Amino acid sequence: MSRVQLSGAEAMELLQRGEDAADIQDWPVVAACYEEFLTAFPDTPISAELWFDAALANKFLRNWPKAYELGRQAALRAGAAQGHPAWWNLGIAATMVGDWGTAREAWTTYGVPLTPGEGEIEDGFGSALVRLDPGGEAEVVWVRRICPTRARVLSVPYGRRRFGEIVVHDGAPTGERLVEDHAFPVFDELALWQASTAATWRAQVTAPEPLDLTALAGAFEDRGLAMEPVDIAGDADGGALAGARDVLLAAPDEQTATAILAEWAVAGAGRAWHAIHAKA
Repeated sequence: MSRVQLSGAEAMELLQRGEDAADIQDWPVVAACYEEFLTAFPDTPISAELWFDAALANKFLRNWPKAYELGRQAALRAGAAQGHPAWWNLGIAATMVGDWGTAREAWTTYGVPLTPGEGEIEDGFGSALVRLDPGGEAEVVWVRRICPTRARVLSVPYGRRRFGEIVVHDGAPTGERLVEDHAFPVFDELALWQASTAATWRAQVTAPEPLDLTALAGAFEDRGLAMEPVDIAGDADGGALAGARDVLLAAPDEQTATAILAEWAVAGAGRAWHAIHAKA
């Protein structure tokens, strides 16, 4: 940023406009006002907070290079204070721009333990739920977290999204789901990190017993794929029922899906499948 000259009155007006815009979540105005102020006054007693707010506004705008640039300044002024949100937001922005060294520094400074190493982070951070496209379809799916901000989709989404996608999610949970008395956090998606090669197929199956449907799910999981009964797809709390029903299948092609279905069908009495097609 190149320095600009602002009078005291102009600086106060910028701050007020920024605060008013933040109240109504007008993030472009927030970012513009605070960035202009900071070019003139980078290190006033209130500047550290404004660096953070400006970086946060750009995160909400999905302007990752700018969120990264401003986030570095915010983290610098936060010091090594463990748990400071400036470091978490920098970790997200650094991940999005592919600066893995800075991402690792940000997570460890925040207080997240990482397996020692260099480059892209892919570790085990447990299961959680992510709300895909929170401003649109807002479908909640199961994920396996592979770093503090990225996760691989384990469900077969009912909407336009795909099993196996890697998504970037926000750091603050926006809810939780109770499953067998265990609470799992629900995070909002920020961005699609990596698309999936798995297509989604829809088929009709007959599963006489609940365990038959469980076996079908296991047959797909054993191959790194997935199955969801249609009436519970999109509901991460759902449970499988037995009988004739439609299912969603994640598989790279129809041949793979039908091979798994056929193998499952012959392994149990009364099992059957038919009418497979690509999900619209």
